Amino acid sequence: MNTLFDKIWDKHVVQKIEDGPTQLYIDRLYCHEVTSPQAFAGMRERGLKCFRPDHIYCMPDHNTPTHDQDKPIEDPVSKKQVDTLAKNAADFGLTHYGMLSKDNGIIHVVGPEKGLSLPGMTIVCGDSHTSTHGAMGAVAFGIGTSEVEMVMASQCILQQKPKSMRININGKLQKGVTAKDVALYLMSKLTTSGATGYFVEYSGQVVKDLTMEGRLTLCNLSIEMGARGGFVAPDETTFEYIKGREFAPKGEEWDKAVEYWKTLKSGDDAVFDKELNFEAADIEPRITYGTNPGMGIGITEAIPTLDDIDDAGKASFQKSLDYMGFAPGEKLLGHAIDYVFLGACTNGRIEDFRAFASIVKGKKKAENVVAWLVPGSWLVDKQIREEGIDKVLEEAGFAIRQPGCSACLAMNDDKIPAGKYSVSTSNRNFEGRQGPGSRTILASPLVAAAAAVTGKITDPRELKIEG
Repeated sequence: MNTLFDKIWDKHVVQKIEDGPTQLYIDRLYCHEVTSPQAFAGMRERGLKCFRPDHIYCMPDHNTPTHDQDKPIEDPVSKKQVDTLAKNAADFGLTHYGMLSKDNGIIHVVGPEKGLSLPGMTIVCGDSHTSTHGAMGAVAFGIGTSEVEMVMASQCILQQKPKSMRININGKLQKGVTAKDVALYLMSKLTTSGATGYFVEYSGQVVKDLTMEGRLTLCNLSIEMGARGGFVAPDETTFEYIKGREFAPKGEEWDKAVEYWKTLKSGDDAVFDKELNFEAADIEPRITYGTNPGMGIGITEAIPTLDDIDDAGKASFQKSLDYMGFAPGEKLLGHAIDYVFLGACTNGRIEDFRAFASIVKGKKKAENVVAWLVPGSWLVDKQIREEGIDKVLEEAGFAIRQPGCSACLAMNDDKIPAGKYSVSTSNRNFEGRQGPGSRTILASPLVAAAAAVTGKITDPRELKIEG
C-alpha cells in the first residue's frame, strides 16, 4: 500500500524522465512580491502568457508595512516590489489581493482560510514556508524563482521525488504546551538537517487532537528540520475547517470532494523510508537559545554545556551563544527581554491571538517591553474585533498592528534593534533575521504572552490562563 504522499504525488505525475526528475502538475501557485518579479520578467521576455491564470493567486505580504497602509509605502524598495506585483498580476490576468483589501494578509494564512488550499492538491510558492499548506492534506513546498516561472508557463514543475518519513507523536499534550512547542521539540531532536531529502507525514494522537490552526503551525516549521515539506492526512477536523469557506466546494461538489478526501490516508501496511516516534509527555513549553531553530530547550531546562556538544560542533555552538549573549549551561528563565512579536505565517492566526489574550487578560504589559501584535490577515483582524480580543489586549496595554509578515524577517520597518532580545512566535532565529544584530528567542504565543507581561522569560504555566 502506498503512503499518502505517494498517492498525491502519483496522481499529479505528467511524465517521468528516466534517471531524471518528474514532471509534476501543480494545482495552485501562490505568488508574493519578493520572489516573483524575475519570473514575470522571464515570461515577458519569452512572450508567454500564464498557462492556467485561474490557478495562480498573488498577494503582497513581506514588504507591506503594518501601520498606515492607507498611505504610500515610505521605503522605496518595498514600494517598488508591492507596486510591481500589482502591475504584473494585472498584465497577466491573475487574481491579486492587494494591501487593505479584505482578502489580503500573509499568503500562507490566507490560502487555507479562503479554502484555496484543499486536500489532495499540489501547492507551490516561491517561499520556503509553503509547507504550511500541508496541514490541509496537500503536498505543498517552496520553490525557486526560475521554478515559479516554469509553473506560470506550464502549470508543471520538474522535481525529484523526495523520500518519505512519518513522525508519530503519541499521547496527550500537557497544559500550556502547543503545536509550536511540538515543532520546536522535533527540531531540537532532529536538528535543522535531520529531515533533509524527506517529505514528512505527521501522525499520532497529538496530531489528531490538534486543531487545524495547530496543524498549520506544525507543518509551517517542517522546512526548519530540512524537510522538503510536511503534511497531515485530512480528517473530520479538516473537513469541518474547510466547509463553507469561500473557495471550498459547495453542494453536491462538496459531498463528492469529501468522499475523495476520505481516501487520502496512508494504508496500515504503508512503508516509509524512515519512521520516528515521540511522546507528548516529554514536551514542555519551549524556547530557543541559539541562532538556528534546532537550538532549543524546554523552558525549565538549561542551555547545553560544551561537554554536551561534539567536537565538530563546538565552535559554531560557542559562536551562536556569543552572538546571543548567553553562556553554556545557563538557565534562561527570568532572563530580561526587550521585544515580543506575535504573528507570522507560523503563529498569526486567530487561535494564536486567543492564546495570547488568555495569558494577558487582566494583566498589564511590562514597561520594558515593546510588543508588536500582527494579525496574519484582515480576516484574523476582523475575528479579533468580533470576539472582543482587541479590547482585552488594549486594556492590557497592547496595540494591534495591520496584517503582514512584519518582524518575522524585517523586510518592512518592523526591525528589532541590535543587541535587543525578542521573544518571537515566528519561524527563524538566524543572526540578524529580525533586524541587524537582533537576538531572537523563538516561542509559542503563550510563552510570548508570559514574557510580554512579566518583561522576562517566564513559564506560562506559572501564570493564570484566563479561559
